[in-house]
Amino acid sequence: MSATTDAGAHAITEPQRTPLYDEHIALGARMVEFAGYEMPLQYTSLIEEHNATRTSAGLFDVSHMAQFRISGEGAYAFLQRLLTNDLARIADVGAAQYTLMLDDEGGILDDLIVYHTGAEYMIIANAANRVIDLAWLRNHAPDDVEIVDESDRTALLALQGPEALRILSELIGEEFEPPARFHLVAAMLDERIPALVARTGYTGEDGVELIVRADDAATLWRALLSFPEVTPVGLGARDTLRLEMGYPLYGTDMDETRNPIEAGLGWVCPADKTGYIGAEAVARARAETVEERLVHLKVEGGIPRQGSIVRANDVTDGAGTEIGRVLSGSHSPTYGFGMATAYLPTRFAEPDTEVTVDIRKKSVTGVVVKPPYTR
Repeated sequence: MSATTDAGAHAITEPQRTPLYDEHIALGARMVEFAGYEMPLQYTSLIEEHNATRTSAGLFDVSHMAQFRISGEGAYAFLQRLLTNDLARIADVGAAQYTLMLDDEGGILDDLIVYHTGAEYMIIANAANRVIDLAWLRNHAPDDVEIVDESDRTALLALQGPEALRILSELIGEEFEPPARFHLVAAMLDERIPALVARTGYTGEDGVELIVRADDAATLWRALLSFPEVTPVGLGARDTLRLEMGYPLYGTDMDETRNPIEAGLGWVCPADKTGYIGAEAVARARAETVEERLVHLKVEGGIPRQGSIVRANDVTDGAGTEIGRVLSGSHSPTYGFGMATAYLPTRFAEPDTEVTVDIRKKSVTGVVVKPPYTR
């Protein structure tokens, strides 16, 4: 839990710890502060952990993510007004969808996964937005809707990779049938741990996210690591895995200053859905050409980092002119080139457009691509 100390005009807030903190320390993880939590950056090496997830199975502690439960007679109508995607698309119990929550001007407050669990809806939100999201939800909730913050009572583990489902089946039993993609089911793990098993993830690999009681997290973590095919994975590889797929990171690739059209997320704002908060702003952005769009760059000859300058390299567009800055940037362990995101003027946002990226004291070529990245 966080502790705040009054130091005159400033407050010092200690980072929180997930229920798996001691497990990370025991494994020798390098810990860093992320979204207000002490989290493992890596255990051995970023490349090793990245490749293990792509070829076998990676185990992630994502218990820092926020979890809310929404119930009551008005829950469906309430969430239809608060979220951009259409809840009618997940009418079946166990179905899930990716969605956004916007402010009145269409700015992205958060990106979320919402699950239809039967009598209620469950939302997984970004850790850094927990307090803001909860306040926004409660401030807009009618009297017939109850909102419960389950974040401190639960843990979330992600098992991702081509071996993930086989390993999970061994842990549960051969009779277990994994849910369809973007669905969840209840299951008993290792004959003693009740869990919700969601076939979702942030790596581009098949796999699951496992929601369990906080007190059961360490037991499940150890049970999964008892399989030799499973490698613990930290935030470093989680970032390169999601970047290779083109998955955005809230707070880096988008925030309340950007709308879904600029961020390339118009697909989670159905054009035929109206009435949600921010809908009119999204409709305007869709009808008009936005000035900038989030693009993904394939960079050869260097590793782009956050803040690297992106320049036009066509004389007709003013070669050398700064047109943006890198937001997310890294090296692709799978493909061997640099990857980056940046907001660029719309005329530079088409695939195959060449730009120049400043990396340290040299300039290298970047090409706009449509993710996921491939050779």
